[in-house]
Amino acid sequence: MKIETLRWSNGKLEMVDQRILPASFEYLSYDSAESVAEGIRSMVVRGAPAIGVAAAYGVALEALRLCGNSEDTCSSTLLSQDKADNRFKVGMEAGFIILAQSRPTAVNLFWSLKRMRGVWESMKEQSNIIVAQRLLAEAHEIFAEDIRINKAMGRYGAELLSDDVRVLTHCNAGALATAGWGTALGVFRSAAEAGKNISVIVDETRPFLQGARLTAWEMLQEKIPVALITDNMAGFMMSRGEVDAVVVGTDRVASNGDVVNKIGTYMVAVLAYRHNIPFYVACPLSTIDMDIVSGADIPIEERSVDEVKGFREYHWAAEGVKIHNPSFDVTPAELVTALITEKGVVQKPNREKLCALLATS
Repeated sequence: MKIETLRWSNGKLEMVDQRILPASFEYLSYDSAESVAEGIRSMVVRGAPAIGVAAAYGVALEALRLCGNSEDTCSSTLLSQDKADNRFKVGMEAGFIILAQSRPTAVNLFWSLKRMRGVWESMKEQSNIIVAQRLLAEAHEIFAEDIRINKAMGRYGAELLSDDVRVLTHCNAGALATAGWGTALGVFRSAAEAGKNISVIVDETRPFLQGARLTAWEMLQEKIPVALITDNMAGFMMSRGEVDAVVVGTDRVASNGDVVNKIGTYMVAVLAYRHNIPFYVACPLSTIDMDIVSGADIPIEERSVDEVKGFREYHWAAEGVKIHNPSFDVTPAELVTALITEKGVVQKPNREKLCALLATS
């Protein structure tokens, strides 16, 4: 793969700073749960799968930090062992909390933290350094697993696309949003790899411009034909017969099949429905939240008004105007043609179909 969104290097997690792409390509280094949480919160890393992977490494980094990367610093005498164990437990709990508070909508974050906590709690009788090393191994496995899942989704999704297909996507669901390959963009990569002629239409995805800055850049790196439009051009393109399919990613899917994704996805889905264009959602199983009844129950993150005022230092909004900035919206299940998962394609998703899908995983 040409893009390494996250990588483990010299005992630290390095992540591409996605806030400055495509003007600059730079890795930032992280060595604790708190620093990783800040990287998630400030959008250095974004995209539900990538956030989940980053959180797993955040837990492992915190365990290693609390141990000082040395068993000798974790224990020496019985008294110091007791103190070290208590410090480790308190520090780990604080690490889990700060990571869980970093962003509220993407369910992969909480899925990953639950998995890491399960590992930690299963090893309470082991020394702290052994626990830390095991947590790091689990983070590495979550990373590798995400790439395997994305490639499986890509193969299933590519089968849905005909040759010479023109696909519209919203936001960035590519390698930058995952450990690598991508969910929606993974489908495009897999289709191109299979020899299909695919061209991608990317809308800007305001206000943070993930489509213009990230998705268009990724497609250019892969030499997949790509065209950029503003968000309000999608309907025009569809009405002229210039879009054959829509493929997007998702941050959480409710048990009834409702999909939460980047703000503006709902509008694209409505337009696709109006023009009889298939609307596909690339969705790893870890993004399906069976504890949520419908999309109405999913918390929607409200981000800084500065993202809507303008971009970076340049502001175009009238000073003093009231601004709303929800980061996600809900696309009802009835607008979703199919979910593309690593276990196969689920046509017209609903609770019964999702229960059956998860039962086989």
